[in-house]
Amino acid sequence: MTADHSQHHSNLKNKEIVVAITGGIAAYKTAELVRELTKRGSNVHVVMTKNAMEFVTPLTFQTLSGNPVINEMFQLFSGSKIGHVTLSDIADHLVIVPATANIIGKIANGIADDFLTTMVMATTVPVLFVPSMNTKMWESRIVQGNIEKLEDLGFRFLEPAAGELACGTSGKGRLPEVEDIVETMEDVFTLKDLQDQKIMVTAGPTTEFIDPVRCITNRSSGKMGYALAKIARRRGAEVILITGQTYVKPPRIDIEVIRVTTAVEMRNAVMDRFRECSVIIKAAAVADFRCRTESCQKMKKTSDAIVSLELEKNPDIIAELGAVKEHRVLVGFAAETENLTKNAADKLKRKQLDLIVANDVSKADIGFGSDDNEVTIVETTGHVKQVPRMSKDEVASIILDSVKKCLKKKQRKEDWY
Repeated sequence: MTADHSQHHSNLKNKEIVVAITGGIAAYKTAELVRELTKRGSNVHVVMTKNAMEFVTPLTFQTLSGNPVINEMFQLFSGSKIGHVTLSDIADHLVIVPATANIIGKIANGIADDFLTTMVMATTVPVLFVPSMNTKMWESRIVQGNIEKLEDLGFRFLEPAAGELACGTSGKGRLPEVEDIVETMEDVFTLKDLQDQKIMVTAGPTTEFIDPVRCITNRSSGKMGYALAKIARRRGAEVILITGQTYVKPPRIDIEVIRVTTAVEMRNAVMDRFRECSVIIKAAAVADFRCRTESCQKMKKTSDAIVSLELEKNPDIIAELGAVKEHRVLVGFAAETENLTKNAADKLKRKQLDLIVANDVSKADIGFGSDDNEVTIVETTGHVKQVPRMSKDEVASIILDSVKKCLKKKQRKEDWY
């Protein structure tokens, strides 16, 4: 049984979060958001407008958050403390979800006629609006004008998703996925120490075809590469994710994702784009071999007990990058079953890497497909860092700390010359 790591590596832990719910059909989805925030260790305070209570009951949110739900204009927070002032004082972050056209309009025009709008006027903490409404309302010049006005004042917006809407139409206006809302909230409390970097991450397996239905592939899920892409973006980097076929959801909506299938396709995508990046992290499990000839027709079963496949080598993408990387930081991965550190150090030198991350793939409960990993990071200086078992998000953050060290070292060298 794998442990629940949603609380691991969360910058929302021990934060006082106010979740404000307004009167939209998507209000019921906010229950899942409150649940996820409490799982990450946040102390959640729920504020509801009168219209929100037409869709969901305060009892639901009181049960999920463990705190009383505030819905009255002059409700007291505790003792004689006035709610909207006290709550705005203790809050670290306020998220309005779903944010209706009505609430956006009221706040944009300084109207403070209920608990929520009054609290927004009194707060100095980051405020995130998560709009959800009919497509035509979203596209309305009035709504867009109000959003522009609020963004100019420093308020943040998460764009609605596109899809089928409750009113029966289809278009932009759906509430974004809970994971996307939480990830945007994580951003608020994350130090942007990779802000000026553009990072390429490769992830997942490659697939080599034998015939139209059969293929050679490997057990990589892509989770480690996806975690690296997510945490790099969270820390401010611009990210390009080049991924093989995987069932894992894209890590964030603001990451450029390039999908490939074969090793040759991955090589072409990497070589096309690496020049614009300052860091390349090769976390993909690229197949070493492909079939020399791919059959156009499905191979039929024969009575022969043995079928031979003729394999040829795939391009060695990381070696090719090592030869042309110049000032870029190049990070490789080594999946080993024995002599972990020695084999990783050999590969580091051979492929001209700046950093290599080795993991023992003989351990069944970590690595491939797991939410956890346990790695050894080897640097060109010979420094070896053992990273014990933890969630892949946490491992990603430690790897990126080592990347940052490499970037600083290169910067010092450039300054020297």
